[in-house]
Amino acid sequence: MLVTDYLGQNSIKKIMFVFGTRPEVSKLAPVIFEARKESRLETIIVSTGQHREMLDQMLKVFSITPDIDLSIMEEKQSLSSVTVKIIDRIEPVILSYKPDMVVVQGDTSSAFLASLVSFYNKIPIAHVEAGLRSFDIYNPFPEEANRRFISVVSSLNLAPTKKAKENLLREGVKEESIIVTGNTIVDALYWIAKDISEIDTTKRLILVTAHRRENWGEPMEELALAIKELVMEFPDIAFIVPLHKNPVVREIFGKILSNVDRVELLEPLDYPSLIKVMKSAYLILTDSGGIQEEAPTFGKPVLVLRDTTERPEGIERGVAKLIGMHKENIIESVRELLTNQTLYISMSKAGNPYGDGKAGERTVKAIMHFFGMCERPDEFTS
Repeated sequence: MLVTDYLGQNSIKKIMFVFGTRPEVSKLAPVIFEARKESRLETIIVSTGQHREMLDQMLKVFSITPDIDLSIMEEKQSLSSVTVKIIDRIEPVILSYKPDMVVVQGDTSSAFLASLVSFYNKIPIAHVEAGLRSFDIYNPFPEEANRRFISVVSSLNLAPTKKAKENLLREGVKEESIIVTGNTIVDALYWIAKDISEIDTTKRLILVTAHRRENWGEPMEELALAIKELVMEFPDIAFIVPLHKNPVVREIFGKILSNVDRVELLEPLDYPSLIKVMKSAYLILTDSGGIQEEAPTFGKPVLVLRDTTERPEGIERGVAKLIGMHKENIIESVRELLTNQTLYISMSKAGNPYGDGKAGERTVKAIMHFFGMCERPDEFTS
């Protein structure tokens, strides 16, 4: 038992979930669903509103209504202003509700700052998707620092894979606080994808998503120029590019690709629409962490538009490849998958090393085990 002040198996524990972005909702939804099944757990849902429009789309998909919405989003806000607003607005909520545990996911500012305020108030923190590391403090920025900070103060570290657990152990995190659950995004994907059909098209579709701060500017221009050259070289391909709401991202892609044939620049897709495109794609170019985890479920090769990744399992399994953001490397990597059928089949058949659809159940059992309510759950093995 990890809690020294445990009050008895029949007591109801208040579990506060805090999120602020679309990926956090998709990865916490399976946990929230499982927690609501347990009569000894009371759930409190807090949204920081860090990414307003995309967050609201995802809440609608999963039919989740926050109990509290902090509404911190403003146009062109800095990391410093986000930090001040979240701390200022979440502390009164935590003090008012007095949760027995705060659950956060991943590496956003919302997750980090909710963890910090909880720590200041000596409330246990459960970190879903703990232990991911790129080992470069500025890549991705600021996410790599955020997730390291959260690990320092978390009482329960819910690692998605064995490798994530090993990262935590190397940093001195106590082994008894770590449980390997698998990644909850796979649960969410199974839940939504079963009713979604593929796009009917004669073209080989290539999905492109890019938004990370470290890729703004020249790297993103290199990507756009690579797309322009590839679509001219291969008449049977078409690119689908959902544009992030950030004006920096939209300006770069619009300037280079707005009038290019067979390149669709779209508004951000809701999650079911994104899954539909993912299922229909021939391959995927992305700097997104979530898509690295999702695409293997559909057997889609992933070319990762980064120099490092905190999700090395896909690289090691062979379903993904790190290619960075240099134009010539992007062109060559895509060309190889379009022309080398042996390589394509190898990547598409590699399987998903991140989860089995039962991570939400394991996560809730881990929380209940923390409070002495059940046995420690069996861990995920890929």
